[in-house]
Parts: sequence; C-alpha cells; structure tokens
Amino acid sequence: MEHYLLLKILHSAPAVLVLLGVLAHIFMLWKAARGGDSAVLQRKLKRTRLISLPVLSLLALSLPVSGWWLVNLAGLPLGQTWLLGSSLLFAVLVIVVLLLNGRLAAWQALGATPAPSKITRFSAVYAVLIVVLLLAILGLMGAKPL
Repeated sequence: MEHYLLLKILHSAPAVLVLLGVLAHIFMLWKAARGGDSAVLQRKLKRTRLISLPVLSLLALSLPVSGWWLVNLAGLPLGQTWLLGSSLLFAVLVIVVLLLNGRLAAWQALGATPAPSKITRFSAVYAVLIVVLLLAILGLMGAKPL
C-alpha cells in the first residue's frame, strides 16, 4: 500500500500545479492587459502560449494515466459515477483549453493594436470556465470513496 500513497501524492501534485498555474496566468495576463503596455502584454501572451500552456497541458494529461493507475491499485471499478463524471469534465476541459488557446492566438496576432472587447471577454470566460472545471474535477476526486 506504500506505492498507493506515493502514487496518490504524485497524482495530486500535478493537479494542484495546474490549478495554481492557470490562476497565476489569469492574474498575469489581466495585470498586463490593464497596464496598457502592449509590448509587455505581447511578451506575456507569447510566454503563455509557447511555454506555459504546453507545460500545463502535459501536467494535465498525466492525470488520467496516474488516476487510472490509482484506481487499478485500489481495485475500484472504472464505471463509478465520480470517475465517469470527472472523465466527462476532463474532456470538456480539453475542449475549453483549445478554445482559449485560439482566443489567445487571436489576441497575440493583433500585436500593438488594442484588443476588441470580444476577444478579451471570451478569453476571460474560457479562463474562468477552466478554473471551475478544474475545481469540479478536484471536488469529484476528493469526494470519492476511500
């Protein structure tokens, strides 16, 4: 059972890192957008799209693998409601992250021109939806049977 505890810790760490990373990038881009300096905003958008989103995506994609391993070690069936619900939410999360990446690409393509409110509004909605989905998935994982 000592492997189970270690795997549980290794499964929980990326989940927390993804949530904190998303929150940090929401704050960072919000602060850069409100600052008014388009060069700083472009740098932040580029860093977010080229470095942070792929790293956070790799961390997030490790979660189903380590989660399956945990369920397998615990001997739980894969058809449980909390597992199916979190899998469905994770699929929706992947779609929303791809939509956010598209909005950030459109925002970055504008360069020094001010972004229309439609792009910033959709980006904010997608970012908040990602946080809500992550919290819902973490809630389902925390509410699982022991």
